[in-house]
Amino acid sequence: MTNVDLTPREALEQFFGFSQFKGQQESIIQNVLEGRNTFVIMPTGGGKSLCYQLPALMSDGTAIIVSPLIALMKNQVDAIRGFGGEEGVAHFLNSSLTRNEAMRVKKDIKAGVTKLLYVAPESLTKKENIDFLSDIPISFFAIDEAHCISEWGHDFRPEYRRLRTIFDEIKRVPMIALTATATEKVQEDILKNLDIPDATVYKDSFNRPNLYYEVRPKKDVAREIIRFVKQHPSRSGIVYCLSRKKVEEIAEVLTVNGIKALPYHAGMDASQRASHQDKFLMEEVDVIVATIAFGMGIDKPDVRFVIHHDIPKSLESYYQETGRGGRDGGEGKCVAFYSYKDIEKLEKFLQGKPVAEQEIGKQLLQDTVSYAETSMCRRKSLLHYFGEQLPGENCGACDNCLSPKESFDGTEALEILLEAVRESKERHRAKFICDLLTGKETSETKKYKAAGMESHRKGSDNDERFWMALIRQATVGGFMHKDIETYGNLSLTDQAKKFLKKPWPVTFTKERDYSDGEADDDDDITVNGKGGAAADERLMAMLKELRQEVARKQKLPPYVIFQDPSLEEMTMRYPVTIEELTQVTGVGPGKAQKYGKPFIDLIATYVEENEIERAEEVVVRSIVNKSSNKVHIIQNVDRKMPLDAIARAKGLTMTDLLHEMESIVMSGTRLDLTYHLNDVLEQDAQEEIMEYFRSASNDDLQTAHEEFDGDFSEDELRLMRIKFLSEVAN
Repeated sequence: MTNVDLTPREALEQFFGFSQFKGQQESIIQNVLEGRNTFVIMPTGGGKSLCYQLPALMSDGTAIIVSPLIALMKNQVDAIRGFGGEEGVAHFLNSSLTRNEAMRVKKDIKAGVTKLLYVAPESLTKKENIDFLSDIPISFFAIDEAHCISEWGHDFRPEYRRLRTIFDEIKRVPMIALTATATEKVQEDILKNLDIPDATVYKDSFNRPNLYYEVRPKKDVAREIIRFVKQHPSRSGIVYCLSRKKVEEIAEVLTVNGIKALPYHAGMDASQRASHQDKFLMEEVDVIVATIAFGMGIDKPDVRFVIHHDIPKSLESYYQETGRGGRDGGEGKCVAFYSYKDIEKLEKFLQGKPVAEQEIGKQLLQDTVSYAETSMCRRKSLLHYFGEQLPGENCGACDNCLSPKESFDGTEALEILLEAVRESKERHRAKFICDLLTGKETSETKKYKAAGMESHRKGSDNDERFWMALIRQATVGGFMHKDIETYGNLSLTDQAKKFLKKPWPVTFTKERDYSDGEADDDDDITVNGKGGAAADERLMAMLKELRQEVARKQKLPPYVIFQDPSLEEMTMRYPVTIEELTQVTGVGPGKAQKYGKPFIDLIATYVEENEIERAEEVVVRSIVNKSSNKVHIIQNVDRKMPLDAIARAKGLTMTDLLHEMESIVMSGTRLDLTYHLNDVLEQDAQEEIMEYFRSASNDDLQTAHEEFDGDFSEDELRLMRIKFLSEVAN
């Protein structure tokens, strides 16, 4: 079958200039050269691409490589051509080519020059391409990113499900499927769908010892990211966000803070995406801020950090994306920002999808929550998800292992938990077991008569978070099995049955609490008084005391002067001029002029007395990315335009518009919304709400909602709060 009389090792030296294979590469390549179906599960950075590139170069005919992304194909083709030989040795065939370019590709293939042809699955559905490929000698088919086949995979593509049918139309030749991440369920799906049950399976360890894993609560994310990047100067890194809007926003805020960063997402045109990718590869920029569209197969070995602004939809996505760090075996820091509010938002996106798809999506999200909230070794938790056991309890390279939480004796609690799973006949998911143990009444507990079970309320001394954490740790500890086919039903393992017969001491770890993180959309303004922690607690106490004093003189609630998040930011930036004070979130020129003088005087004295060096790196400059919206809103409110018309003109939702208005009044500009409020609220109701905000200790909407027993909607209260802050604070 080979037209080059070389061993794989000699070919490796000749084509790529390497003298040694990594891991199982050599036996995988031998298997492909011998014409056998092959299935490779190899972590990012393990050298997957070589497993089909080398046999393609050594074989007669052209290897057809199915790849999901145009950027990925271009990158791979450039890399192969870079190793020497004719330019026609590798080509891609996809929608980005002109007719002339496509004809050139086909000409090279017919001439026998092309050894690797990269195609998108969509290109394979075109009849002209099927007819063309049916007439040429094909060495084998390779399916890269094969997890796209499975609905349980993190990047499911329906067109991947049709590959086997299309291959059969072209011709039956050996196949190699490759993925960097796959649970057992996904592996089964791939083999079944491609109809290669006889494939030789090669599975490498998923452990990446050089990667450090950390999860942080989602507070002041932009500032935290800026600080992190500045602590790693001139290092290459990727920041992942779930939305295109957030990608643009974070890229801009990094840029205005002196960091060389560019955005990358599917909403940009192809040439701009390619340009940004090339600049990152060529180290003209240090940081790429991207949606998950970026990075699949991008061969940049020295990515030193991977930051997740938003927690991904599945652990497979998380593993795949973090796997782009430290591919050269060097340092790779993986930091994710987590708030359960983001999970709730992702769950909302599932609504309206087919029931099975919703169930799969929810299960994948719950596995992500388990990883994010766990206090046990993150590496152990991650590897367990992929069916691999990490020996020992401490990996020494994750936040939980480096600063462990307190342990407790969980023997009795585990016994209660396992009895509950047994009594409910091993037919239920974690949520039901938690509700059963805490005595919470739900439609499911009613349906299955939980109140009549012995386990009912047996765990009521602890809350749902405690039991959910125990279920996670007991599952990883081998006491329970979570069945993926039934979307997460829990069953007992042999170890659990032995434990119930004769319990032995078991230790668990107290969980971390991420419950007060911010949701993604609220990063740019915090108007509820719940910001991050102060950087300088002593200064914070002094600023609060001063605020109290000013508020007393002005006969106003303290939050009207400056909100806590603004004071917290002052403890990080130490502003000593009015101009510097206006850089603080929630402090515009108007508010700075009105209330700022005593605050900057106090800070200046404090800085001098304590010999504080005001580090440039902690000064986070805001971006005026909403300036056009701001002018539009102020002008149209002055004209007394209907609020829905103001929002529509800028493509904003009403919630977005109210956030923008809050930002405007918090910065010291007045907005007169009387004309709108008179249409939606009676005068006496307005006066009642105004009186509430005058006397309230904070402006939290939830507290206000409860105070009025739900008589007013959140939007009505929000509008009244804007009116109050506008009239009283400005």
